[in-house]
Amino acid sequence: MAAKVDLKFSTDWKEAKAYLKALTDKQREEHYFCPDFVSLKKIPPWKDGEAKGAPDKEKESHYKPDKALNEKLSLFRGDITKLEVDAIVNAANSSLMGGGGVDGCIHRAAGPLLKEECRTLHHCETGKAKITGGYRLPAKYVIHTVGPIAQGNPSPAQVQELRNCYLNSLQLVLDNSLRSVAFPCISTGVFGYPSEAAAEVVLSTLREWLEEHRDKVDRLVICVFLEKDEKIYRKRLPYFFPMA
Repeated sequence: MAAKVDLKFSTDWKEAKAYLKALTDKQREEHYFCPDFVSLKKIPPWKDGEAKGAPDKEKESHYKPDKALNEKLSLFRGDITKLEVDAIVNAANSSLMGGGGVDGCIHRAAGPLLKEECRTLHHCETGKAKITGGYRLPAKYVIHTVGPIAQGNPSPAQVQELRNCYLNSLQLVLDNSLRSVAFPCISTGVFGYPSEAAAEVVLSTLREWLEEHRDKVDRLVICVFLEKDEKIYRKRLPYFFPMA
């Protein structure tokens, strides 16, 4: 094995990335920025979830109940930077140099090497996605995607851009043979995309993607931070992922 690299002080992202890749999952733990990380086995799948509040009765689900498919999805409220999954998705800005909200949290937790690798990616267009190492995060990789800025009702083009954020991120999951990924609420913060409308896009996209690729992943995690977003998803989940 290569000489031990101290991620707190290393300035060579390539060296650090190669070093981390050679470690076992257990060995990686000593490099996590936090001791209170959350492993995937501690995140229950939707089949074990409790639909808090009344499900959305305005429309009847046209999705068939599928217990096995529900086991591939989780709703988790908490800090996405503490999730020990193969990849977390960053709601980035086009510069990929960090910013506010979840973007800033991920950069701070991962450490400066993340920005150094992002610098080599130059930028990212809206709806596209790029992947880097996770460095001091419990997640092995960070997938950076840029959501649409939608102040008010999103246009059809913005709806498709948001959908593309998830689809292009999931394509990177497949391309890199990753088995678990956690998504934050993309574009619903300062980018202004209405949370309810975003949830519809997210859940329909994930449902349809899983129907085609269910055997390629172990878990897709929707990670929310705010109580209002948790309520929105718990209300809509039974429509897109109905219980048997």
